[in-house]
Amino acid sequence: MLFYLSQYLLALSAGTEWADRLSALRLFRYITFRSAGAAVTALVLCWWLGPRVIAWLKQLKFGQEYVDKAEAEGGIAARLLSKKGTPTMGGILIVVALNLTTLLWAQWNTLVQLTLLSVVVLTGLGFYDDFAKITKQSSGGARSLVKLSVQAALALFIGLYLWHLPSTRQLITEIMLPFYKYPVMRDAGLVGLALAVLTIVGSSNAVNLTDGLDGLAIGCTIIVSFVFLVLTYLAGNRTASAYLQIPHVIGAGELTVFCAAMIGAGLGFLWFNCHPAQVFMGDTGSLALGGALGIVAVLIHQPLVLVIAGGVFVMEAVSVILQTGWYRYTRRRYGVGARIFLMAPIHHHFEKKGWYESQVVMRFYILGVLCAVMALSTLKIR
Repeated sequence: MLFYLSQYLLALSAGTEWADRLSALRLFRYITFRSAGAAVTALVLCWWLGPRVIAWLKQLKFGQEYVDKAEAEGGIAARLLSKKGTPTMGGILIVVALNLTTLLWAQWNTLVQLTLLSVVVLTGLGFYDDFAKITKQSSGGARSLVKLSVQAALALFIGLYLWHLPSTRQLITEIMLPFYKYPVMRDAGLVGLALAVLTIVGSSNAVNLTDGLDGLAIGCTIIVSFVFLVLTYLAGNRTASAYLQIPHVIGAGELTVFCAAMIGAGLGFLWFNCHPAQVFMGDTGSLALGGALGIVAVLIHQPLVLVIAGGVFVMEAVSVILQTGWYRYTRRRYGVGARIFLMAPIHHHFEKKGWYESQVVMRFYILGVLCAVMALSTLKIR
């Protein structure tokens, strides 16, 4: 919105005495300037809205009064007691700040519109899941089949839409690998479509599984968002992408503004979500943020780089898959289920080993930064 307003005023003032006075509005043509503005705007907006949203959630009694089944079975009773009643659905704060800021600072091209629309859909899914838990309509929230169906349908829509458009078809039909300059497969539409769906659905659920400790999911999301802040800017810049030999995607630069807004909104939310948390993001935020990262990765033709950048999310998801699979296998084979970890997701495993919650979070942040450095190294090690 600000971009269009600034360009309108510049065009209106051209050839008049106001031209020099309004020349500073040319700054809005630069993605870097608008990204910085988006990050600061989202941060300030979260700071301003945060206390109001928290008070509103408390008034509605949208607190986490329900028992987290995995944590209860893992025996983390003291921590459950201390967190009981903390408002959840705080993801609303992130999504509102993210969407409003992006609309304010970005150019509204197809990639931005597709990303924002997807965030809204996944926010709605997460809200339904949280609401079902809070109102005790279902102890586990929305059924897994319902959640996966909505996520898969959204991801399939995005993949087919990109495949259909001539300008974005190569994002689906060509398969890129990290540390490799050229597509490893061409005209592989079905493979690319499956990869896009797995990236979006997997990322959405992986962030959701990571959201179990104060500040853990949002902090790791901020770190990964910074990686994609860099990647989207380079992918949208023809000169930089040619020099680094990475896929150039027209319009991807505007996703830099989106990533900057996500960083700002994430930092603003972390202000209230750090230990001891005043609010939880809930599935309302985690499903949307994870899905957003997956969608951005697909839109800049780097879905597999997300596996590296989001290494903490991958570790969390894999720990659940291994734990569940091994338990079911041993129960079926030996009659008694065995576990690989003391508890899954893996952040609870380290809690059971005696780590303080803040220790787990900070050490996972460090791992997240290492993964981010590895992901950015793919730009030169090719």
